[in-house]
Amino acid sequence: MGKFQFIKTDIEGVLIVEPTVYGDNRGYFMETYQQQDFIAGGIDVNFVQDNQSMSTKGVLRGLHFQKQFPQSKLVRCIKGAVFDVAVDLRKGSPTLGKWVGAVLSEENHRQLFIPKNFAHGFLVLSDVAEFVYKVDDFYHPNDEGGLMWNDPAIGVEWPITEDMELNLSDKDKIHPPYEEVIQAIIK
Repeated sequence: MGKFQFIKTDIEGVLIVEPTVYGDNRGYFMETYQQQDFIAGGIDVNFVQDNQSMSTKGVLRGLHFQKQFPQSKLVRCIKGAVFDVAVDLRKGSPTLGKWVGAVLSEENHRQLFIPKNFAHGFLVLSDVAEFVYKVDDFYHPNDEGGLMWNDPAIGVEWPITEDMELNLSDKDKIHPPYEEVIQAIIK
């Protein structure tokens, strides 16, 4: 058995990565990335930066993308749980404007690989969540793009519960709708 299982999603290129977890009465051990295994699993990117964030229940970050310097991402939740979303913004893609989501948690150890030219975001489901991700290009602050998190044209089914008070940044509250974003992309 390999150290990782690479699970296809409904969108070509977006993969759920399940590591093999070795556990006993002391705890557990797992590899979270191994270049040769990832290349064999269809993820052949050169990660150049790792990021980490901490958020509380109800925080929704996204949907973000980089315009001229798109990034592939390998994301995971190391504490708590999040609902992670990727929206296809690839020009000419048969799944343009479609989304996939997955629960990533410290319990399931799942990761999500998101190729370049996707919008990305997540909703914190637990009281606190720590989220880490690898990217294959450096962050360019003047290259930020955003997409309205609740645009009905995309229809992301965020698992917002009655006891959850949404918390978005001022920037995330005013991102443009899908139609406006996609017109700029397909020009």
